[in-house]
Amino acid sequence: MSRLMHVSIHVDGPFSLAASTRFLEGFAPAGSYEVGTVANPLTIGFPVEGEWSTVAVSLTQSGDHLVAEVGGSASEPGVREQLARIFSLDVNGSGFPALGRADPVVDTLQRQYPGLRPVGFWSPYEAAAWAVIGHRIRIVQAAKIKQQLAERYGQTVTLGRRQIAAFPSPRQLRTVTEFPGLNTRKVSYLHGIADAALAGELDGAKLRAMPVTEALNHLQQLGGIGPFSAELILVRGACHPDVFPTQERRLHEEMTQAYQLIDPDLSDLAAVAQRWRPYRSWVALLLRVQREERTHEIGGGT
Repeated sequence: MSRLMHVSIHVDGPFSLAASTRFLEGFAPAGSYEVGTVANPLTIGFPVEGEWSTVAVSLTQSGDHLVAEVGGSASEPGVREQLARIFSLDVNGSGFPALGRADPVVDTLQRQYPGLRPVGFWSPYEAAAWAVIGHRIRIVQAAKIKQQLAERYGQTVTLGRRQIAAFPSPRQLRTVTEFPGLNTRKVSYLHGIADAALAGELDGAKLRAMPVTEALNHLQQLGGIGPFSAELILVRGACHPDVFPTQERRLHEEMTQAYQLIDPDLSDLAAVAQRWRPYRSWVALLLRVQREERTHEIGGGT
């Protein structure tokens, strides 16, 4: 039975829900959103990891708290943990400004995007599914398929006057046998991802507790998941705060330009990223946002 509950998450360090929402506006896998305010809150829907009950969540910010109104039947601890991870609030960000004081490039990024923390996929499971859906097709096409899967197979939860269709839970995804835009191999891979999620192999806390190399190797045991997708799942699905992505060509090009490097190799870039510890994923995200604002390559569907 659906019920309404309220969750409040304390924020340590700079955070802006408005900045997070603006990021989501350009994040194709998430759909489109308007800036979350008291009058017009940000509303999202997702299956709660481990329980796999679907919830709809209306979000606002009140000072140093993220405030959520939740519709659905999931547990309060499960919803709280997942929301905190999605918006990178399970990491103490009070030390993040110090990176800017030590690194002019980071300082510029922090001034350009005040309060922006990485916003992840709703779960590592959903990130893995996105990686399979989007393989070798245009981003806009993959986003459409993902949304259509939500509308056809996912659960719709009513919250206030809105109805939110969430991406299918693993059990719901397991019932998909064919779907426009997905070949039989992709459907098979999605079934494998659903099975892994149900077995706890895509649990966000478990992935983040592993050494990074071990976590990436673990993820690459899944059908359809290679090195690039494994990093996506760990960094953007499990929302690991301190990973330098080695597979992101666009990030590396942006680093080369921002730091005025001459023909750097991967070890040179990794050495630069050492300055960002323990927030390497956070700075990498800001660099990618900066590049997208300049090139519009993701928004253009490439």
